[in-house]
Amino acid sequence: MSIKLLIKELISGYPRDIKKISIATIASHSALDVFDGAKDEGFSTIAICQKGREKPYLRFDRVVDVPIILDRFADVLRSDVIAKLKKLNAIFVPNRSFSVYVGYDNIEKRFPVPIFGNRYLLRYEERTGDKNYYKLLDEVGIRRPKTFANPDEIDRPVMVKMPHARKRVERGFFIAIDRDDFWRKFRDLVNKGIVREDDLPKASIEELIIGAHFNVNYFYSIARRRLELLSIDRRIQTNLDGFLRMPADVQLEVSKVLGIEMVEIGHEAATIRERMLGKLFDIGESFVDATKRIEPPGVIGPFTLQLMVTPDLDIVVFDVALRIGGGTNIYMGIGSQYSKLYFGKPISMGRRIAIEIRECIEADCLDTIVT
Repeated sequence: MSIKLLIKELISGYPRDIKKISIATIASHSALDVFDGAKDEGFSTIAICQKGREKPYLRFDRVVDVPIILDRFADVLRSDVIAKLKKLNAIFVPNRSFSVYVGYDNIEKRFPVPIFGNRYLLRYEERTGDKNYYKLLDEVGIRRPKTFANPDEIDRPVMVKMPHARKRVERGFFIAIDRDDFWRKFRDLVNKGIVREDDLPKASIEELIIGAHFNVNYFYSIARRRLELLSIDRRIQTNLDGFLRMPADVQLEVSKVLGIEMVEIGHEAATIRERMLGKLFDIGESFVDATKRIEPPGVIGPFTLQLMVTPDLDIVVFDVALRIGGGTNIYMGIGSQYSKLYFGKPISMGRRIAIEIRECIEADCLDTIVT
């Protein structure tokens, strides 16, 4: 069966009435932004909660109409849960927690609920395997850090990213100056229980790029046939944030005992010089074109390019998110800094998603924005 026929089957029976359509997502990551935006556009909402983590979604009851509390997020694949989602005419908005806890194979093959965006692009967020974001960036020549397949090949400072030993959905980050420094720090982190030795084959070893860090949040609109640059944010990381608040001499002493983990815990807003905006549009448009060629129909809706701007004002993309980013929550309620330039009022990414779904329901083009 063709992809178009599969999509038609997914949405068959869905009414063309936003009051009868629900927007659902995993209750984690950026869910509150998704729910708040959906309510602003007149949709009902469904929160897929994991037992023990449901409290925020029950307390913020204006934005959650139907909480579904499961033993684990992966239980969203159960036939009774899927039947309930379809009965409520749910359109599912993917976030990082959906990918991590449910899994790419399950999302692609065992989740017969319409997903906003291209479900087959989600696995391209990884750095390994046949489908990875290096392939997307290389397709159009977007600069990215040089990578090293073997630690013994390291010939310059590198950033190492590998699974965290205990917090498996997080990464264990560390910086090494050269090959010898890599092995010294790697063994030290193994001894401290921050990374595992048997995870070394999963490590991504990238050239260390020094520059200003930005998470650039885009939205590719099918309804309006344009790429929008909605917001920019930056990460707050623990325990890095705590280290940076210490005097340099104290950092050196404490790091010998604790080590720096760089676990993402929040975000803060940022803007960029206006002369750089043209470059951001250029790489965003090139990226969209690459996704259309490699994984049709390409990116739909939100995506994020995490990048560095070097002192020469070059852009180096070092990470990619092919769904709503966690940093968009900071604009919930107040709207993102560039969105007003499109809509005459500031809106969040969650509301932008809801606007796209509403406009495609009204124009009878829902089949072009779900997979």
